[in-house]
Amino acid sequence: MPHNNLTLLTLDFETYYDTKFSLSKMTTMEYVASDMFKVWGVGIKLEDGPTSWHGPDDLDVLHDIDWANTALLCQNTLFDGYILYRKFGIRPAFYLDTAAMARGLNPSESARLKDIAVRYFPEDETMRKGEELVNAKGIVDLPPDIEEQIAGYCIQDVELTYAIYNKMEFPEAELEIINLTTEMFCVPRFLLDKETVHEFLAAEKANTAAKLEASGLTRTLLASNQQFAAWLEEQGLTVPTKKSPSTGKDIPAFSKNDIQWKTFTLKHPDLKHIFDAREVVKSRIAETRAERFLAAAHEDGKFPVPLRYYAAHTGRFGGTDKINLQNLPRKSILRRALLAPKDCYVYVADLSNIESRMLAWFAGQDDLLAQYAAGEDIYCNFASGIYNKPINKDDNPTERFVGKTAILGLGYGMGAQKFKGTLATGAAGPTVSISFDEAQSVVQNYRSTYSEIDMLWTRCNHFLHEMHSSNNRQGSVTNFYDTYKSIGIHPDSISLPNGLRLRYPQLTPLQEGGFRFQGKKSYEYTYGGKLTENIIQALSRIVITDAMIRISKIEDLDIVLTVHDEIICIGPKSDAQSRFNAIIEGMCIPPTWAPNLPLAAEGGYDLSYSK
Repeated sequence: MPHNNLTLLTLDFETYYDTKFSLSKMTTMEYVASDMFKVWGVGIKLEDGPTSWHGPDDLDVLHDIDWANTALLCQNTLFDGYILYRKFGIRPAFYLDTAAMARGLNPSESARLKDIAVRYFPEDETMRKGEELVNAKGIVDLPPDIEEQIAGYCIQDVELTYAIYNKMEFPEAELEIINLTTEMFCVPRFLLDKETVHEFLAAEKANTAAKLEASGLTRTLLASNQQFAAWLEEQGLTVPTKKSPSTGKDIPAFSKNDIQWKTFTLKHPDLKHIFDAREVVKSRIAETRAERFLAAAHEDGKFPVPLRYYAAHTGRFGGTDKINLQNLPRKSILRRALLAPKDCYVYVADLSNIESRMLAWFAGQDDLLAQYAAGEDIYCNFASGIYNKPINKDDNPTERFVGKTAILGLGYGMGAQKFKGTLATGAAGPTVSISFDEAQSVVQNYRSTYSEIDMLWTRCNHFLHEMHSSNNRQGSVTNFYDTYKSIGIHPDSISLPNGLRLRYPQLTPLQEGGFRFQGKKSYEYTYGGKLTENIIQALSRIVITDAMIRISKIEDLDIVLTVHDEIICIGPKSDAQSRFNAIIEGMCIPPTWAPNLPLAAEGGYDLSYSK
């Protein structure tokens, strides 16, 4: 049901907290599930009526509302909507969230209520968030005078949220995505196989202990970059380094994603037991993830999915509440521990090579686009040109992997050195050693074969100059520039076909080349190739979310997660193949703004999230 046909209800819960028991110390799931959790009261506003306060003895009012015909509006609906479902068993017809909307409109700016209020009402001092809540810290049962303060504070938050919502201009389709992602958390469908997770956790802890013992080194030494660097030097080894992005000085390159570190470890296989021990000591990600899975699950096994809308500059999703299913390894046991309810399957569909396809379409690389449309193996095709012989998936897996790495990595301007290092690490497949000259030859081959993509980087660099120069033009307006395919170039931003923008606030050219702009925490660097990547990722994300909306309309099917280019659903076992076919069909419809974009999807269905 469209949300504009529903009654709008703005709501804000006020809940007990103290020095140790608070959302700053805990996840939402842990906080709400705790025996210490208590609702002090709730503020409720129906449409544009006055906000009413309901204390702890008047919460039954929540059950008097026609939730089947109500759209819930909150500031951070993941919190208030979760309380509604977990503590009161209430599920509204639609979820709206001003915090999520603020991230979509201004990804680099704060989405806190007090900061949003200043942006939308800069001259109105009455539209400010109060600080009265501090007076209630640690008080379980509020005395009348304190409850009155809290009630006033809550009413003000509700009124601010409603006023901000009415000032926001936000695309309808994106509101549907906010609703879907909020529902994944507030109304969980996954069941967690707790026994499997406990077994996994025990095995990970045993593995860590064994690797630490095999290293012969202390946990403290392995965990400290300074001590570990000193130990390597004592062994007569040269510590791998990289430039600090903040200071420009050389610092140890010890991150598992640093090419320098990956190359270093490959050169010293005799120290593998040391490197393995350091990795498990520095990163308890597997153990921590298992512990958080167990902490998040409800008593009945239901597992809420905390998905952050507009977590990235390009609109991509991210994890939140200390759980990030976006980086859960495909073969992880924890993935298989996410189960469908009784008589249901988990349906998984994955768009094939969406970014590569989008890049070819956006650049006008028609020959590559034709290969995709014909269902050809693009990686084999390019590898055949590299090795001057026919390459196929079964007989030439290594050569195909080189072609795959080239197709996926070189589209945004990657150079020969990085390409060589990527192959050498074996991070995404087999370890392949090639010379710099060979790597340079592959890069040149890619750029000559796909010359339109090569030229796109230059065009995107021009877009940056256009964005910057338009800031200095009097009378610059939205749509000042003609649309380039699906995007428009504006001062400090690029408009997207979903009605939102890629924003580059305070865009400034640098003497050494490229541009900087104000990111969420610090200045970030961009250039033609990077902007190309941003645009392609943003457009690809829109294709995914459009598919989510279509698939959400399929009867008896709930979308429970999206991971990169995957859409995961839960639905009945009955007529499973037809339902899965409908999902694939929904995934492969090209957008109206790119009707000739060839799409393909694959996947399957099972009792768990295992495909």
